[in-house]
Amino acid sequence: MDQHRSHNPNSSYQNRLSAYKRDRDESRRNPCGSKHSRPNHHPYKSGTTPRQNPPSSQGLSTRRELYERDFPVYKQPVEVGCFSLDSERRFFNDSRQMRYYVEPDRNPNFDLRDGYKDRFIKRDDRVKEKLDHILRWILANRSKLSSRVTTASPRALDVDIVTWRGHLTKLLTSPYETREGWLLAVTRFRGTLYISEVETEAARRDRENREERHEEMMYWGYKFEQYTCADNAHSVPDPGGVVNTNEAFCTVVQTRLADHRLLFSGEVDCRDKDPNAPAPPACYIELKTSAEICTPKQRSNFHRFKLLKWWAQSFLPGVPRVVAGFRDHEGVVVTVDTFPISKMSHLIKRIAAEDNPSVVYLFSWEPHRDVTYSVHRDSQYSFLPHWYVEEMTSS
Repeated sequence: MDQHRSHNPNSSYQNRLSAYKRDRDESRRNPCGSKHSRPNHHPYKSGTTPRQNPPSSQGLSTRRELYERDFPVYKQPVEVGCFSLDSERRFFNDSRQMRYYVEPDRNPNFDLRDGYKDRFIKRDDRVKEKLDHILRWILANRSKLSSRVTTASPRALDVDIVTWRGHLTKLLTSPYETREGWLLAVTRFRGTLYISEVETEAARRDRENREERHEEMMYWGYKFEQYTCADNAHSVPDPGGVVNTNEAFCTVVQTRLADHRLLFSGEVDCRDKDPNAPAPPACYIELKTSAEICTPKQRSNFHRFKLLKWWAQSFLPGVPRVVAGFRDHEGVVVTVDTFPISKMSHLIKRIAAEDNPSVVYLFSWEPHRDVTYSVHRDSQYSFLPHWYVEEMTSS
């Protein structure tokens, strides 16, 4: 495992003369991989009758070989803002929840079980926040997003897509995912696509039937953050405090994938405390935990499944490194390693035609199947709140 730190976070975006232009015409002629598509038999129905869709655009193949080619141009992400969520999940348009990384010993023996029974406040994961926090940030920072909008243009924001980083991670890794499917709702409003996740039935069942051991292991990741993060650049971690998963610091970044302008947000674990560290997002650090690797098969599975997701999650917002704590079966961190983000991969594109906040294009995918979609009007899948639509329409 690579223990070197990355001192050049831009290297993975530069010096790459992509063959994207060579493949773009072919992709435009066959944008949904119709050679491998099939009719839509979507199992998730709303209370209304979905509008009929053109049969040629109801499927998108996720066969891995279709995406193993040169990556399209992906610009270095630029942070345009941030926001914080406090212990009660209230939104603040500032960085008050930012934490600073304090490098631990290589073999720290952190007890990740400590505090689970008596110092843990867990966010209610039954509450689905959709895009609400990102939308609040947009309303508070519209001047940053509308510099090139003209009075003649119906577009309210100078971006094509608004979403969470986690949703893009799922799209990016779909051709290589073998375990978990997803549902993504897409709405076009005033020229911008908004993408929000819908909980699948399988995910709901897993959430409602988690065993206590699984719940505790989810806590371990947050506890590792508590061992390695301080509240400011001059303090030290406080592992005796309360772990409250309502609290969060989120970056908001802009980038471009080929001709598509993206605005998305993602939670950031911490930043480098060095005052000479590069500007965000290049100073950010992702923290992870994983079972210690003892056999070649375990190492193979780690690279095949977990490391791929870690890379995708950090690559998208331009976070240059992941610090991982490897723990034993009892939840004790026995070693810590650093993984620089230095590769590139492939992102899947989605299209929604009608500009209407009450119309949702619901994309569905399960491992080893094609992506399918259905259209829902005024349904339970609608996710843009009235307060956002009214504010964006009135101005």
